[in-house]
Amino acid sequence: MKKKVFIVISISAIVLIIRLFCGVYNHDEFAERYFFIKHRPIWKWEFYSPIGMSDTKIEELSKEKQIEQEYFNEFVLDQGLSQ
Repeated sequence: MKKKVFIVISISAIVLIIRLFCGVYNHDEFAERYFFIKHRPIWKWEFYSPIGMSDTKIEELSKEKQIEQEYFNEFVLDQGLSQ
């Protein structure tokens, strides 16, 4: 019984760590998905750029899309992943 509980707790911890420190981003130019390791833990799993390759400024986006773009900038662009 203790072994089963230990296994369930271990698997749950591994899944939680993967969820917090790993993610997937959609490349803003080529529409391909890439797996990456996040530089800090965050529950968000999938990242995309609402601006993409357009000339739109972040101030022109809705509040939700501004937040999404800021996450994309922090976790993908600032880490040199989508170049």
